[in-house]
Amino acid sequence: MRIGYGRVSTRDQNPDAQEDALKAADCDRVFVDKASGKLASRPELDKALIAAREGDQFVITKLDRLGRSLKNLIDLSDRLRDQHVDLVVIDQGINTSTHTGRMFFQILGAIAEFEHAMMVERTHDGLSAARARGRVGGRKQALKPRQVQLAQEMYDELGDDGKRKHTVQGIADELGVARTTIYRYLDRKEA
Repeated sequence: MRIGYGRVSTRDQNPDAQEDALKAADCDRVFVDKASGKLASRPELDKALIAAREGDQFVITKLDRLGRSLKNLIDLSDRLRDQHVDLVVIDQGINTSTHTGRMFFQILGAIAEFEHAMMVERTHDGLSAARARGRVGGRKQALKPRQVQLAQEMYDELGDDGKRKHTVQGIADELGVARTTIYRYLDRKEA
């Protein structure tokens, strides 16, 4: 079976041209999303991927209609390969059931891997340069050392009944931070 998938970026665009091309490519079922590719939810793509069975062909008009990024495109291609479903891209003449089509996606995968490695290298270089200038990475500490000490003292303080005098929420409210921030700094020992 041939499963067709199309996507238009905005509600104003008309998907008819893609649907016509997919039907002309003898697709048995056609699914079309009418939303930005950047959105995480693409319900018609999800339905199309579920409908695809081993031995089927997943047909799109152009690569950019399928993936939001190169990584996303590779992930979707890998998913189809794992399902033993061939990917056919009409406009680029790609068909992963052929040696050339598989090679094309292997090249894309290698490029994506190279791009990721370069990004990691640039990040490490930037962090090293910042450290050399005396800067450290990460976000600023939410509490100053004196505030951490105060939070610990308030947490450890017991009332006449032997129970904690201050709740973690009360300490957080007093210091103007979230409760989770207080938990991160506390040295909690059972009292």
